Amino acid sequence: RDMKRIYWALAELGFAEVEGEITAPIDRHPVDRQRMAVVEGGRFARTHWRVLGGYPGYTLLELHLDTGRTHQIGVHLKHIQHPLVGDPVYGSSRKHPFKVERPLLHARFLRFFHPLSGEPLAFEAPLPDDFQRIVTIMRAR
Repeated sequence: RDMKRIYWALAELGFAEVEGEITAPIDRHPVDRQRMAVVEGGRFARTHWRVLGGYPGYTLLELHLDTGRTHQIGVHLKHIQHPLVGDPVYGSSRKHPFKVERPLLHARFLRFFHPLSGEPLAFEAPLPDDFQRIVTIMRAR
């Protein structure tokens, strides 16, 4: 509960708003038990999102998680019909004008308290080269 998580993700399609939240319960998919899904009666999950950049057919998002459910970002983005680019489980089969070898999701900032000392620990990481390359391609379009 004291953990702060900020992710960057490239999602499909454009967003009508510049920020919002997704509050939808997550649990095991009722048929495919290996996957998670938004399920009535599932565990509470909330993801806040903010648009960092819009490109034809894509949106770069900053995501803040209030909860840490398994596959929360992929499940929530699929739920609002903006699947995570490159996600083999929750993404779409859409072909992209660039090579994608993994889900375009990056833990940009993490903060938590050390379990023994209680000392706050914070970590920030720039976008990996492959993700940055795709953002650069999107900006040039």
